[in-house]
Amino acid sequence: MQRIRLRYTKRGRLRFTSHRDFQRAFERALRRAEVPMAYSAGFTPHPKVSYANAAPTGTGSEAEYLEIALTEPRDPDKLRELLDESMPVGLDIIDAVESHTSGLADRLTASIWELRLDGVEPADAARAAEAFRAAESVEVQRRTKNGIRTFDAREAVVRLEAVTADEALAHDTDRPTDQPCAILRLVVRHVTPAVRPDDVLSGLRAVADLAPPVPAAVTRLAQGLLHEETGTVTDPLAPDREAATAPPVNDGAPAAAATASAPEGPA
Repeated sequence: MQRIRLRYTKRGRLRFTSHRDFQRAFERALRRAEVPMAYSAGFTPHPKVSYANAAPTGTGSEAEYLEIALTEPRDPDKLRELLDESMPVGLDIIDAVESHTSGLADRLTASIWELRLDGVEPADAARAAEAFRAAESVEVQRRTKNGIRTFDAREAVVRLEAVTADEALAHDTDRPTDQPCAILRLVVRHVTPAVRPDDVLSGLRAVADLAPPVPAAVTRLAQGLLHEETGTVTDPLAPDREAATAPPVNDGAPAAAATASAPEGPA
């Protein structure tokens, strides 16, 4: 069985698709591309697809991940092209690697998010971010199926800073560019309970009275293993690429290379 790990996006209006909507679209793409999928056992077999830490409905993303299991080997790059052609525009398959390591989900420990705050002055957003960082804790509330839950949104935030429009435009993300706005970049640890971008926005309202006049446009730029020293995240597919190009490991058998004898010189 071959396992392939894929990175995909949610762009434009497709950011409003739910995770279930994406699952249906992806399974149709698998059938159109005639991917030799492995299936689960039982009375209702399902294709073996593992989804990892999907973004909330309504948020864009440049870094969603999943893994599929195949019954026959396929070239990851060609498979990516076939699947991408079969997916709706906006749900784009942008990367594929063969799995050579375990624990993809374990390498998704943090996310980089970008929040576009239309109608907010950049200076006001920068002051609010500074107040959030300075706070020891920022309690916010979220409605759950068990009622209202209160938790600290500050502890999970590794970085929070205002960025310029030019810095934001360096990323191919879903945002209009025809009007000025404030843009915040944040790095958030994946903790329990999960701290989402809207929780951080609630925290900014609580500590600095920052209330955008329209809903923020939220995009996940990356997710991966958190680098504690720099506060950034690393590519979770990098270990698989490195394993694929690494030289084969010696199995411990003694080398059979013979040493040639030097010719004898004249007496």
